[in-house]
Order: sequence, then structure tokens, then C-alpha cells
Amino acid sequence: MKTDATIRLTQASRRYGTRVAVREASISLSAGRITALLGPSGSGKSTILRMIAGLEPLDGGTLHMGDTLLADAQSSIPPEHRDIGLVFQDYALFPHLSVADNVAFGLKGPKSARRQQALDWLAQVKLADRADSWPHMLSGGEQQRVALVRALARQPRAILLDEPFSGLDRHLKSEVRRSLIDTLRASGTAVLVVTHDAEEALMMADDLVLMDKGEILQSGTPQDCYTRPASIAAARLLGEAEVLKATVQNGVATTVFGTMACEHADGEVWLMARPEGLKAEPAIDGATVCAVAFGGTFYEILLEKDGQSLRLRAPQTMLRAGDKAAVRFDPASTCLYAA
Repeated sequence: MKTDATIRLTQASRRYGTRVAVREASISLSAGRITALLGPSGSGKSTILRMIAGLEPLDGGTLHMGDTLLADAQSSIPPEHRDIGLVFQDYALFPHLSVADNVAFGLKGPKSARRQQALDWLAQVKLADRADSWPHMLSGGEQQRVALVRALARQPRAILLDEPFSGLDRHLKSEVRRSLIDTLRASGTAVLVVTHDAEEALMMADDLVLMDKGEILQSGTPQDCYTRPASIAAARLLGEAEVLKATVQNGVATTVFGTMACEHADGEVWLMARPEGLKAEPAIDGATVCAVAFGGTFYEILLEKDGQSLRLRAPQTMLRAGDKAAVRFDPASTCLYAA
């Protein structure tokens, strides 16, 4: 079967005794695109990375690279023959080799040619001047960039990154991430980034895969997954989500905080809204403002009514604790799910 995907993991499962780590998971990685696999610790995302790399067997399903079967429950091509690059959390640079020799490791050809290739790759990540340094002389961000170009230098069909920015502080993480996205896309290889950081996944990914408790919850563009999550669990993986009981009747969803026009069938539902998709305005008869907190780029407002609470975020507000407020829902960032 012909496919545009470089890597296809189809209905793959992995068990450890009676515990199912991955259950019938399917993921496609395409050349020149970054796929982010997002999930909490213990969700099975690193197990999927290791299955694709050949470090874990498949107990069910198949793994293909193009039309070639890499693995199924009965067979597996060894990791070194899969043409897949790996970048681990600890970067795993060779301490006894210089930066240039780390990048050149595994390349073929005369030593001078291998060194030139290494220098060219280091120049892409602005580290050519550190070519003769030892790994321990580099910062965490610099080590991360060296580990990446070492994997890319061999020009693999796919590259897998396991929590690549977890060891960096917030400012450095953002800076290194921006510099590497262009390098990854320009390489033309298929990229999988495993992460538990929702912001990282949203900002890096061309394609996003959400995972929890060993199962794939949703796949799609970052925008679709954020604005139209397949479930409340998927919504919460990507950020703050307010969930309310609601009743739909004649095209209107009613909550204790207000109503919203919808196209859902009549009945009891759960309404999920992003805090930034809610608006609160002063009202004589409305919810009670319990607290207002300043968050830098927003104000977080806590409302209560009839024993239920609701948080929203606004760039500016005139509301204060003790005020009454009416709530408006933004249909573009609000979803309904069967109760």
C-alpha cells in the first residue's frame, strides 16, 4: 500500500505483564513535518517512541517505514538498521570527543570530509565556534543543539526527540526551541517530539497527537485540537478547561452562569470552555465575584453561583470581589459533550 507517511504505527500495543502501556495506538510521521506527541507522565508516549526506534517490541499492530515493515508482533528490524535518529533527554554526548567529533561520529568518508560536514551542521545551529570544545564546556542549550545536529548529520528518514527541552529553564527553553524548529523543518526528515509540555507541543507541532493512559485521544492540527478537543480529557491536556453541567433544549445550552446557542441534541451535557473564551460583565443579578488575581498578561476572575464555580481570564477588568457579573460564552472556544 502506497503512503505519503514516512513512518506509520498502526494499532500498536505494548504490555508489561498484565499492565497495558500502549493500547492500539496509531501515529503517522511525514517528511518535513514535526509531530508532537503530548501526554502526562506514564501515559505511554515514551513507550511509543521506543517502539518506533526499535528499543521496545510490539505486542500487537504494525510499524512501517514507507512500504517496508519494520516491526510487528512476530518480527523486528534492529534499531541500527531503521534509519532513525534519536535525541534523548540527557543528550548522551560522548565526553571524550570534541563537539565536532561528536557530530562527525557515525558519518562515512575521509576524516577531513567528516569534519567539514560536522562544521557545516554546527554552523546551522550557530555553534561552529565551539567545534573543538569538550561537551562539558557547553551550556545545556548548546549541548542540546549538538545532540540534535549529531542525529541529523546522518540524514535519517526520521528523528525522534524524547522530552528534548525538559532540562532547560523557561527562558532558555523558548530560545533553543525557536532556533531548532527551523533546523528540523529544513532537514526534510520526519520528526517526532515527545513532551508533557502543552505550550511546547502547540508551538512546535505541525501535527499534534494527544495521549493518556496508553491510548491516543486525538490527532490533528494544534489549532483543531485546542479549539475542538475530542473529549474533556483531551481538552485538559492542552491547558485550562472549565467544565459545567448544562441542559440543551431547542438549540440553547443552559448553565447556572448563562446560556449559549448551540446545535447539540436536546439533553444533559457537559460544557467545556477555555478561561480566555469567557467574558464577565457587571450585572445587577448574576454570579458573585469571589476573587480577582493579576497574572501579568491577564486577570483571573473566580465566580460562584448556586454552588458551582467558574474561572475566566480577561486582559482587563473593572470587577472586584463582591461584585455581581453576567457571563458570556464564546461558541468558538466552547464545546459540548454528552453527559
